[in-house]
Amino acid sequence: MNVEQMTARINELYHKSQSEGLTPAEKEEQAALRQAYVANVRANLRGQLDNISIVEKDGSITNLGRKSSLGRDDSENAAHSP
Repeated sequence: MNVEQMTARINELYHKSQSEGLTPAEKEEQAALRQAYVANVRANLRGQLDNISIVEKDGSITNLGRKSSLGRDDSENAAHSP
């Protein structure tokens, strides 16, 4: 299912929930679709950040994707520290 189809189905389920309510199966589908949609947005953002570099005032280059991934899991980073 592509993003447009996913968004359309999420919206359809939302409008149905507001008008008549959802069955338990539809609630599960809605939750799964929302989770997949958010994962897709995060992956797209990660891909964009990985391709952006900033030239600092001192001339050094900071890659935004690498910079943000370092802070994501401090426990993993701590395991690699001397």
